[in-house]
Amino acid sequence: MTKIDGHVFDPPVEAKACIIWMHGLGADSADFVGLIEQFNLPSNHGIRFIFPNAPFRNITVNHGMRMRAWYDIYDISLITKEDSAGVQNSEATIANIIKHQIDMGIASEKIILGGFSQGAAMALHTGLYYPSTLAAIVAFSGYLPLKSDFDENSSVANKNTEVFMGHGMFDPVVPYNVGQATCKHLEQLGHTVLWHAYPMAHAVCPDEIHALSIFVRKVLL
Repeated sequence: MTKIDGHVFDPPVEAKACIIWMHGLGADSADFVGLIEQFNLPSNHGIRFIFPNAPFRNITVNHGMRMRAWYDIYDISLITKEDSAGVQNSEATIANIIKHQIDMGIASEKIILGGFSQGAAMALHTGLYYPSTLAAIVAFSGYLPLKSDFDENSSVANKNTEVFMGHGMFDPVVPYNVGQATCKHLEQLGHTVLWHAYPMAHAVCPDEIHALSIFVRKVLL
């Protein structure tokens, strides 16, 4: 298996499906490893979990502090000015991980791409542009970056792929209305978005994870 910078967990049986999950700004690949246990999957689930690391970057909004990030953040508005080169470079990295799983024998229709915050943004961007049909796209507390380019260049292959979005109603980092705007934009373009709102800030809660675990079972098992 090609070396992945991050954590890879193979199932106890042959892998027939895969979940690729991207962490948020300043976190790392270990941040969401606990999802595996919290999903309470059957022992023969056959799902490989991949948690890749973002590279280290200097983040403008954090006074140039160096941290793991999928792309630079220029200001707190998130969308006034965007790091298109960073987004596209990370898209290529994540797309290569997907392709490698396909090359290893996992059908693209059995791959879920997900993430939290900036990782959720990358899941939406990469998944909706990916040229092969995916099982689903999951975005916790995220938004669609480079939105102005999306209408013309998104992938027909994932037009009917379900998008699971969960967002905190009191999120001060990726404001609730920003997440909602992404949901509405995708729906207007004909995408199926499963929107889940929770009374929390920029975080993940047990109810959200439970809802996702049910969704994962429906899509992959």
